[in-house]
Amino acid sequence: MCLVTFGIKGQSLNKKITRQLKYSLSEVAKAKLRNPKVVSPRSMRDDTLFMVPSKDWTSGFYAGNLWYTYELTNDEFWKQKAIEFTAPIENEKNDKTTHDLGFKLYCSFGNGYRLSSNPAYREILLQSARTLCTRYNPIVGSMRSWDHSTDKWAFPVIIDNMMNLDLLFWAFKQTQDSLFYNVAINHANTTMKNHFREDYSSYHVIDYDAKTGKVTKKNTHQGYSHESAWARGQAWALYGFSMCYRETGNKVYLKQAEKIAEFLLNHPNLPKDLIPYWDFNAPNIPNAPRDVSAATIMASAFYEMSIQVSGKNIYYREIADRIIANVSNNYMCKPKTNGGFLLNNSTGHLPGKHEINVPIVYADYYYLEALLRKRILDKIKN
Repeated sequence: MCLVTFGIKGQSLNKKITRQLKYSLSEVAKAKLRNPKVVSPRSMRDDTLFMVPSKDWTSGFYAGNLWYTYELTNDEFWKQKAIEFTAPIENEKNDKTTHDLGFKLYCSFGNGYRLSSNPAYREILLQSARTLCTRYNPIVGSMRSWDHSTDKWAFPVIIDNMMNLDLLFWAFKQTQDSLFYNVAINHANTTMKNHFREDYSSYHVIDYDAKTGKVTKKNTHQGYSHESAWARGQAWALYGFSMCYRETGNKVYLKQAEKIAEFLLNHPNLPKDLIPYWDFNAPNIPNAPRDVSAATIMASAFYEMSIQVSGKNIYYREIADRIIANVSNNYMCKPKTNGGFLLNNSTGHLPGKHEINVPIVYADYYYLEALLRKRILDKIKN
């Protein structure tokens, strides 16, 4: 079973991806020999492969990449590698100190359960969902995001947290326990109420008074300024609300996703190739760093929306196709470089001065997911 092909420099995309990922496996193996405590590659820092332990919020993406590659190729080699890199993340299922359980567990064990039906994976995911719900405050109507930076925020909720709702919707479908569903929709509704400006751009961090539920601050942490539109945050929002519509059928969420899409696609600072700058309000545009990770998240969401929105399905599909074609042709790493990552030019945390214009694992994850969604749509079309 072949991947989508864009004919990159005479090579089919499937060969380019699998060859690079095999190189990645060799580079990761070397890194783990140097430090056995790390489980997953995250990015390149100072031209060196940066590896992380399971507690890092990005630890589940690499295993997810391997599961997606197995799904895209039907090659048992990738399934075995996916199993190998999924296992070390299990201990995160009980971590009550983070909201990132969806990222860590659902991207790894979630894809693993979907593709293998391993009953042990199901129990791990359900425990992860139960743990995630402990961060929910019914007065605020949201799950707390960070426990750090208590000098800045009392009960911070970041737009990224929308991505963890997928785990809760899955748990509800598995158990019919309304707790999971109610936490998910309440969090989505609170986010929709408080995170967005009139133009449907999103703040990064909303701080709440945990005792009253009132908003106390509207800030950024990774964007240019408190009132700017941090690119990946906008992509998280687009993806999160299109996912909420898929899981609930509530058109309020679809309308929200469409309004976010309008903001993104009509923004004067969106480049012609649809690969956004790291912040839509970065002061040095057009010389600002790009964020390919935001583009791949957007592409995956637009493929989702292309089957959701009557009358605009072709429009959203063409947007997603353009993004993926541009990423595939212009932003892929050269073979056997950059630690084996697939894509270059993502920006993780520019204000923090790290992961700027480099490969980052979650850009690869949503790229592969977008390719899978494209393949499904191609089959339907044909």
